[in-house]
Amino acid sequence: MSVLRAENLYRFFHSDADEVIALRSVSLAADAGELVAVVGPSGSGKSTLLSCLGGLDEPDGGAVFVCGERMSHRPEADKSRLRARHVGLVMQSDNLISHLSVRENIVLAARLGGSKADPSALLERLGLAHRALAAPPELSGGEAVRAAVAAAVVKRPAVLLADEPTAEVDGDGEGDVADLLREVAASGTAVVVATHSGRVADRADRVVALRDGAVDG
Repeated sequence: MSVLRAENLYRFFHSDADEVIALRSVSLAADAGELVAVVGPSGSGKSTLLSCLGGLDEPDGGAVFVCGERMSHRPEADKSRLRARHVGLVMQSDNLISHLSVRENIVLAARLGGSKADPSALLERLGLAHRALAAPPELSGGEAVRAAVAAAVVKRPAVLLADEPTAEVDGDGEGDVADLLREVAASGTAVVVATHSGRVADRADRVVALRDGAVDG
């Protein structure tokens, strides 16, 4: 059984008298250990899809299931519990608390996820041991992505959702981020990443293309 499953998702947004369809009957599944890249032009629905998968946004139609439990159309307390237990999130911004050090962010994320993991080994593995005491604003783009991934995976989630993790990373750093996501998947996590990066897509087990809110092809 897929650890993450979305069935026929629809999402509508309203602006005055206009209605915009952000998602049109989008279905997606990801298995443990699989890296799925969601690609498409800006405005195709990638970020909306990831927000719905993580329970941060509610689809207007369809349903999302995480580890066999329905994420969508439930009270916020239930969705928060599922996220804390099963889902790691790397969004486009505000992944880390700015006044806490990198290490403190990871320790806090572990506690909130019910994990007692020591962050030292994780920081070493991600090449951040020398930046453990740095505050997030002091990090480079690549370091910030690695720190955000560390905070997301320290609780060993079943699912990692990453929204444009290479947006603030230069060309050389794209490959490093792609390798990191590949490593997270190899550990048994289902990874779904929204990306414009060809390097990330090339390392994915499967690519899902969106266009105008629908799966393309």
